[in-house]
Amino acid sequence: MKSAISLLDLIRELPERPEGNPVPVMIGRVTQDSRQVQPGSLFVAVAGGSTDGHRYIRDAIERGAAAVVGTEPMSGLTTPYLRVEDSRRALAHLAAAFYRFPARQLTVIGVTGTDGKTTTANLIYRILLAAGLQAGLISTVNAQIGRQTLDTGFHVTTPEAPQVQSYLAQMAAAGLTHVVLEATSHGLAQQRVAACEFDIGIITNITHEHLDYHGSFAAYRAAKAGLLTSLAQTPTKPRGNYGIAVLNRDDGSYAYLNEVLAPYGGRIRQVSYGLHPQAQVRGEDIRLLPAGLRFTVNGEGYQVPVETHLPGEYNALNCLAAFTAAVQGLGLEISAAQAGIAALEGLPGRMESIDLGQEFLAIVDFAHTPNALRRALEAARQLVEGRVIAVFGSAGLRDKAKRWMMAETSAGLADLTVLTAEDPRTESLDGILEEMAAGAVAGGGVEGVTFWRIPDRGEAIRFALSLARPGDAVLACGKGHEQSMCFGEVEYPWDDRIAMRAGLADLLGMPGPEAPALPTSRS
Repeated sequence: MKSAISLLDLIRELPERPEGNPVPVMIGRVTQDSRQVQPGSLFVAVAGGSTDGHRYIRDAIERGAAAVVGTEPMSGLTTPYLRVEDSRRALAHLAAAFYRFPARQLTVIGVTGTDGKTTTANLIYRILLAAGLQAGLISTVNAQIGRQTLDTGFHVTTPEAPQVQSYLAQMAAAGLTHVVLEATSHGLAQQRVAACEFDIGIITNITHEHLDYHGSFAAYRAAKAGLLTSLAQTPTKPRGNYGIAVLNRDDGSYAYLNEVLAPYGGRIRQVSYGLHPQAQVRGEDIRLLPAGLRFTVNGEGYQVPVETHLPGEYNALNCLAAFTAAVQGLGLEISAAQAGIAALEGLPGRMESIDLGQEFLAIVDFAHTPNALRRALEAARQLVEGRVIAVFGSAGLRDKAKRWMMAETSAGLADLTVLTAEDPRTESLDGILEEMAAGAVAGGGVEGVTFWRIPDRGEAIRFALSLARPGDAVLACGKGHEQSMCFGEVEYPWDDRIAMRAGLADLLGMPGPEAPALPTSRS
C-alpha cells in the first residue's frame, strides 16, 4: 500500500504555482477518475474528448476527496481547490511526486511512431533481458514487471499518468533498472507520460493516422516529436543520463525531426537507422527465411548478421530501431542485441499465423493505418506464390480520410478485398463501408469481382476463407490482439484469431470455436 504524502509536498513539484491555498492534508491517492476517489484522494479534473472532469468535482468531494485540482474557476466548495493552467500536465507531475519519482531510479526508453511501436518496444525489452539487465515493459498490450505479466487492457493507447507512474514505482521497488515505455500520440499530447523523464526516445515512423484527434498532420507529427524534445528536460539520474534520439533515416519525418532537434545541440544526441545509405546504423542484404528474416547490420566499426522470427521486410526496420537504441544508445554488447532480436518469437495479433492444417496461409494482423496495411499486404505477397485476400474495416468516429486510403491501398496491392466492420461506434456502418467502397473503386477495384462489402466481421472472414485456394494468403487486419469491438457505445467481445479459427474449422469440417456474435450477426 502506498504511504500518504502531504499535499504541500505534492504541490511543490508542480511546474507552475497554482492559484489557491493548499492546506497540509495527507493524500493517499492521485486520480483523474471520480469513481476511483476514496477518502483522502486528490482529484484532478481534466477535460477529455467525451467528458469534462470538472462536472464531477462535487461527486469526488462527496466520495471523500481531500483536495481538488482543476483549470476552471470554482467557488463554494467544501474542499481545498487549486487552479492550474494545464490539469493534464499537473496530473502527470502530481502522480510522479506521489510515487516519489520512480523514473529517476530507472533508465527509461520511450518508443513512439505510427506503426511498429509495440514490436520495437518488445524487441528492445528482449535485448535488455539478453544483456542480463533487470528490465520492465509498458506497452498497449501488457505491462511486464519482472516475471509478472499484467494484461493492461489499454486497447490502443497509453494509460493515464497515475497508472503509468504506479507501474514505474512497482518496477523500481522490484529492483528493475530499465523500462521500455510505448508512448502513443494521444499519450504524448495528453501529457500522460509528461513526468516519465525519458533517457532515450525512438520514433519508428510518422504517417497518416489520428488526424481526427490531432486536427492536422502537423499537430500529429509535433505530438510525436514531443517525446524527443522531452529528453532535454530529464534531470540528472544516479545511473547517469543518455539524452539520445533514435530516428528512422528512411522515414519522411526524418528531416522534420532533425530540424526540431537542432536547437537542442549537445543536450540531445541523434543517431539514425534504416536502409538509407546515410543511416548511421544500416540494414543491408535483407533475405526472407521460411520463418522470418536475415539481414546484415552495418555500423561504425562493425558489420554483423541478425536473424528474426518476425516476417516481412518492414520488420527489419523495427529490428534496426531496437538494435540502434541498445548498441548505439545504451552501449550494450552487439551479441546481446543479436540474441534479444532472435529471442522474440512473435507478438499477439502481429502477422500471427492461424494454422488448422489448411493449404493456405491465414494471418491476423493489427494493421489499422494505410502504411501498416500496405506493409502487411507486401509481406503477405512475399510469403506466398498465390493470391492475397484482405479483410479489414475502418473505425467510426476516427480519421475518416484513411477509410478511402486503406481501401484504395488494398485494391492496388491485394488480389481480393473484403470490407467489413471495425469498431463503427455510433457511426453508420453502411456509411463507413460506402466511403471505403469508393476508395476501392478509385484503386481499380470492381465490386462483386475484386472487392465485397460484408458488414458482419465474422461472416466477412468466413467469406474470405471460402475464396482461398492452395497457396493463397488470407489476412484479417485491423483488430490484431484486441478483445472487443464497439458498436454504438457498447464493447462486444471479439477476437479476430478466434473468428479465424472458427471459420477455418467450418471450412475444414472439424470441431472448432464459435466466433463471438456481433450486432451485425445473423440470428
